[in-house]
Amino acid sequence: MDPVVFFKLVLVGRLENLVSDRRLVEYCALRLDILLFLGYEVDKELPWHSTASRTRQLFPAAVFERLFDHVFAQCVARGLVAGDTQAVDSAPVKANASLDSVREKQPTGASGPFLATGQPAVPSPAVTAAAHHLRREAARQAKRRSEPGPLGAQHEQARLLSNKTHYSPTDPDARISIKPGKARALNYLCSLAVDTAHGVIRHVQADYTDSRDSLHLPRLLTGLQRRLGTNELRLRDLLADAGYANGSNYALLEAQQGTAWIPVFGQYKPEIAGFTYDASADTYACAAGKVLPFHRFNVTPDGSWVKLYWATYRDCQQCPLKPTCVPGAKRKQLTKTIYDAAYRRAWQRQQSRRGHRHRHLRQSTVEAVFGNLLHHYGLRRMNVRGQAGAHKTMLLTAVAYNLKKLLKHRPNRQASLAMVLPRPLLAADRRARRQNRRSQVPTPALGGR
Repeated sequence: MDPVVFFKLVLVGRLENLVSDRRLVEYCALRLDILLFLGYEVDKELPWHSTASRTRQLFPAAVFERLFDHVFAQCVARGLVAGDTQAVDSAPVKANASLDSVREKQPTGASGPFLATGQPAVPSPAVTAAAHHLRREAARQAKRRSEPGPLGAQHEQARLLSNKTHYSPTDPDARISIKPGKARALNYLCSLAVDTAHGVIRHVQADYTDSRDSLHLPRLLTGLQRRLGTNELRLRDLLADAGYANGSNYALLEAQQGTAWIPVFGQYKPEIAGFTYDASADTYACAAGKVLPFHRFNVTPDGSWVKLYWATYRDCQQCPLKPTCVPGAKRKQLTKTIYDAAYRRAWQRQQSRRGHRHRHLRQSTVEAVFGNLLHHYGLRRMNVRGQAGAHKTMLLTAVAYNLKKLLKHRPNRQASLAMVLPRPLLAADRRARRQNRRSQVPTPALGGR
């Protein structure tokens, strides 16, 4: 297929909210305006729908990125992009695979299944999750099966699926996820960065849904900063929800001279009840006056770096508050993240009036864009498989959205009009005019009948 015809065809599918390639070709054959746009005559047959699918697989993602950059540069030239404030969010998109096709992963070191001929079948991926994650998942499933009442019996018959132990042979890149209010499904994660000036999409990428949003932010920032630098724009404020709260993300944005307006949530607390922190000495003091100095760094099972503070054994054993402070332990130990300073600054911004304004600005900007993409631009479901194909589809959807904004944009032009106003009359001029009108009144003739 001609590359120009291909990209015109798939853009029509995004603009007309069509997901299936087969339905797209049938729809275009009935529209004379679309045939004119594609350069086809009425009696000329359109390409087969499978040709469009194969052509999409042949083009690398860099070609779709180039098309997105070209349209985005036109939006910048028309004044639709400010560049200093970006709103970031993500939403799941249903993959082109069914949850019924999910299979269980093999344990590490196990041999794959064999066909009737003795040849090995397509091997399933091995379990790669950490041991403590598998133990946590097994405990969660056992707890659900042991729940009393009909709910426990329902879980006993149902398949308790997890990305740590199951995969989809139809689309191995798709991940099992659930959105509040919706059923569990195989999804991809669409991550967006939207400019707050006119709602133009700045960056889009396809991510896995089995990890937190905060882990995808560094890759999103890399692509966003590259596109901003190409168009000579600079990022100052990044707006995101609490799912992107992470100490490393706060520190990364501060290193890039940006401000993270991301609410702090989770286990972080700006103050530890009953303890006073001395920043100059990097120590804590308890209610009994004992000092807990910093001893060493530690890595949690999730890979996070923390700082450990603890008191001496003698201080805790002779303290009268030990039964309520550290019952059953030898000494008191405190844990603090190494990004505590960045967390504290983000927490202070969150409590400010400007932080509340940015929260409402993010909700009114990026969530409206996601609503349009999911319901009016064919992003409610993927018609391709694999993360690379999902990334191409999301790029095409963003291109169609930006193109529509570009065509609808009408710059505000101020109309200038020069008018000559009469000179204001003075009191003497008004009296002179009245006398002239009186002298010009004709006097009636005397006499007559």
